[in-house]
Amino acid sequence: MNENLPQGLDAFLAAAGWLGAEVEPLPGDASFRRYFRLRRGQGEQQRTAMLMDAPPPHENPVPFLRVAQWLDTNGMRAPRIFHKDEERGLVMLEDFGTTRMRDYLDEWPDDEQEVYAAAVDALVRLHRVPSGPFTDYGISVYQREAKLLLDWFCPARNLYVDGNDYAYAWQEVLMPVLRRQRSGVTVLRDYHAENIMLLDSLQKQGLLDFQDALVGHRAYDLVSLLQDARRDVSPDLEAAMFDRYCQASGADAEEFLGDYARLGAQRNAKIIGIFVRLWRRDGKPRYLELIPRVWALLERDLAHPALAPVARWFDANIPDPIRQDLGGVFSV
Repeated sequence: MNENLPQGLDAFLAAAGWLGAEVEPLPGDASFRRYFRLRRGQGEQQRTAMLMDAPPPHENPVPFLRVAQWLDTNGMRAPRIFHKDEERGLVMLEDFGTTRMRDYLDEWPDDEQEVYAAAVDALVRLHRVPSGPFTDYGISVYQREAKLLLDWFCPARNLYVDGNDYAYAWQEVLMPVLRRQRSGVTVLRDYHAENIMLLDSLQKQGLLDFQDALVGHRAYDLVSLLQDARRDVSPDLEAAMFDRYCQASGADAEEFLGDYARLGAQRNAKIIGIFVRLWRRDGKPRYLELIPRVWALLERDLAHPALAPVARWFDANIPDPIRQDLGGVFSV
């Protein structure tokens, strides 16, 4: 086997009944996980599967397996698990094909409304199911994620900022979210166009990258979908899909919009920190080019009155020249 393939792969494939399968590496994501497509047989007899390599100690496949089983049990379309070796971090799972929502819309942009409507409808179905046996999305998690901007973006820009006031501002902004998420829904936490596969039709969608699921607020995955760090979603489409969700779910649109903005700002601050961390710690500078899009979304969220305490912190601590010229603030 190629030395770049996972250790113990031959034994794993033999135990799964796939020894001798063709192993094709696939592009990586922002984690230590790696993916491969497996093929065996020829012509009409050919079968395919996916191999996830999530090696300890950096990765742990158990959360993925647990959430996949829960989603499948509750009518959502997660990949079926064919074989697993939790100790080695190897999982063979169903191949959802190659039609990602993002790639499909790049080729067929006229179908955008229909595809996003199906993704919103899938969230509505998920939120009608009692939440899964997952940890709560508590204030400590929200704060830790928001602080990633302080931990990575600010040092990269040589900014000395008031971290205590930052935490106080987020506490004030997020407490209403905590009160309204007490009943809770399952939050996949990375629900966007690169993690949704289109299956037999535009209305059938397969889910990926859900291993970090928590129990939280129903606006979180909606804002993840509609304020996408990797793909432009027009304000008109965002508004139409927001309205679609509110009508289908019965959410009070005005109150829900405030929580949507709160969680959008929190998520976008987190993503900016993560993208800088991927550059500085992990040697993945390609994520820097996404920061201007994410920052523009953050600025939009900060304009909502519900974000006033956090918006004041940004005005006092991060100068306008940096906020207005993010395309050129990093040197790779």
